[in-house]
Amino acid sequence: MKEIFKLGGILLLVTALASGALSMVNKITKPKIEEQKRLVVERALIAALPTADPKAIEKVIENDEILYYIGYTTQEKTDIAGYAFVAKKAGYSSVIETMVGVDTTGKIIGIKVMEEKETPGLGTKIEEIKYGESAPWFQLQFINRYAGELAVDKDNGPIRSITGATISSRAVTNSIKEGLEQLEKRLGGFKKQANPTQTEQVS
Repeated sequence: MKEIFKLGGILLLVTALASGALSMVNKITKPKIEEQKRLVVERALIAALPTADPKAIEKVIENDEILYYIGYTTQEKTDIAGYAFVAKKAGYSSVIETMVGVDTTGKIIGIKVMEEKETPGLGTKIEEIKYGESAPWFQLQFINRYAGELAVDKDNGPIRSITGATISSRAVTNSIKEGLEQLEKRLGGFKKQANPTQTEQVS
């Protein structure tokens, strides 16, 4: 009986020490993780809203949830450069998160994949930068497009899918389309396009 109590005491001590150690590690690492997440969002916003002053981007929050961001051209916040939102959808092996920026007419002006853990060499090509280029070719296809143009080639759309990674390609495309449509509803509509019959496109 004494042996049982002794082993129980040792087990309790080990558990207490392990719990304390985990708590200490969490206390040390949590601020660093939170800061890293903040920097990822900050960089993504700058990429998504290239015409906005980085110091003049505001969150629009409802019930402690960030619905979208508003970017202004200057810190005086008199003119809106555009809006940004996070698009999320399950890809082949992870949830892909993308920051997307649009101007006041709903035209995409910037995009940045913030998180993905897709299959190396396939789905990860959504972030591939080809030799001699400065931005991921897949993401560049979205620039200057509107919601109605967002569909991959396998769905008869203009967005060229990544070979062997249609699921990842479709996840990014559909999440952006859905996010853009949701943003339009929240804003009560976008401004009319100057020439709605023509849109600039990046091949």
